[in-house]
Amino acid sequence: MSSHQQGKKQRSRADWILLFVGLVVGSAFGFWLTPTILYAEKAQPLQFNHKLHLEQVSDSCKSCHTLREDGSFSGIPSIQSCMECHEADSPMGDGANEAAFLKYLKANQPIPWLVYSRQPDCVFFSHAAHTANAGFECARCHGDHGQTTKLRPYEYNRITGYSRDIWGKGPIGLSGPPHRMKMDDCAKCHSENGVNRACFVCHK
Repeated sequence: MSSHQQGKKQRSRADWILLFVGLVVGSAFGFWLTPTILYAEKAQPLQFNHKLHLEQVSDSCKSCHTLREDGSFSGIPSIQSCMECHEADSPMGDGANEAAFLKYLKANQPIPWLVYSRQPDCVFFSHAAHTANAGFECARCHGDHGQTTKLRPYEYNRITGYSRDIWGKGPIGLSGPPHRMKMDDCAKCHSENGVNRACFVCHK
C-alpha cells in the first residue's frame, strides 16, 4: 500500500471517530438542553404536607380525594372539604403558609392548585373503575405523592401547556407509571388485564 493510500485510510478512520464523538456529545447536550428549553416551572399557591395529612385521616387518600356519585373523580378537594377539619379563626400553625391558607378559607375561595396529573380534555379517566372496581392503589399511578412533605414545582410544557408528569422525566419519555402517564401506558395495562383497548374507552 502506498503512503498516499495509508494517509487516506488514516484520515478516513479519524473522520469516523470525530463523527462518532460529535454525535455522542451533541446527543448528550441535546438531552440536557432540550428539557431546559421545553419546560418551565410554576410554584404551587401554597405548600402542602401530604404525609402529615395522611397521618391525621382515617381513610387514606380517599378521605380527601373522593369519587363523585357517578363514579368519576372529584380530583382536588374543595375548600369546603378542607373546612371539615380546618376553621378560619383557629389556625393549626403559625407560618406564612398557614396564614395564606386561612385567607382562602375565610373567603371560601378554591385554592388554585396546579394538577401534576391533569390529562388533555379529550381523555376520559374513571378513577372509580381503577380504584373501586380494579382495586388499584393510588400509588400505582401517582407514586409516593401521598408520602411527600412538600409540593415540588409544577413543570409544564411551554408549547402544549401540559404537565411534564404526563410525558415523564426521562429525556426520551421512557418508563411508565408512576413516572409518566401516557396513552401507551394505559393501553399496555389494559392489554395485560384483558380490558377493552378501543378508542372510545378513554376518548369521549
